[in-house]
Amino acid sequence: MSELVDDGLRRCDWSNGSQLYRDYHDTEWGKPLHGADAMFERLCLEAFQSGLAWITILRKRPAFRAAFAGFRIPEVAAFDDTDRARLLGDAGIVRNRAKIDAAIANARVARGLPVPLDELVCSFAPAPRPRPATLADVPATTPESVALAKELKRRGFAFVGPTTAYALMQATGMVDDHLEVCWVQAASNGTDS
Repeated sequence: MSELVDDGLRRCDWSNGSQLYRDYHDTEWGKPLHGADAMFERLCLEAFQSGLAWITILRKRPAFRAAFAGFRIPEVAAFDDTDRARLLGDAGIVRNRAKIDAAIANARVARGLPVPLDELVCSFAPAPRPRPATLADVPATTPESVALAKELKRRGFAFVGPTTAYALMQATGMVDDHLEVCWVQAASNGTDS
């Protein structure tokens, strides 16, 4: 692992543990995300992260992408028992049967939505609010994440509780939870084109 070099930029405290965290923070986290497959990937990764450290998911992300056909919804939706067995045997990913089954089932639900997944998810974006001063000021859930989780579950999605829904909102720029002191520019809340 490469040593973090002080570049003089102030960042959110959580991003200072490794170069992988820093790169994710600086280039991806909190940036608006568009595209159904891109949103599906983030939804899956947030579900796989449940109960684990996010760094574990970041380290395994290339293997996840390979194992799940680049998170292309139609391809994952077509996975069968042979694919399920392949995934359960893949040491490069998190081999949790319930999470694997949820990813496949969620692809099938996403494939059948009347609107693209990213459009559905972003429709729950809250109004912009001030950035948090400290990590302690960042909520685990919000009324919007509770509503998003409820709607996704109503449609048949699994592993999408309010905390996972809020993490998805943070990761995809629907909320701007970069700290006040962070150098990263504010996201646009994910609702623009």
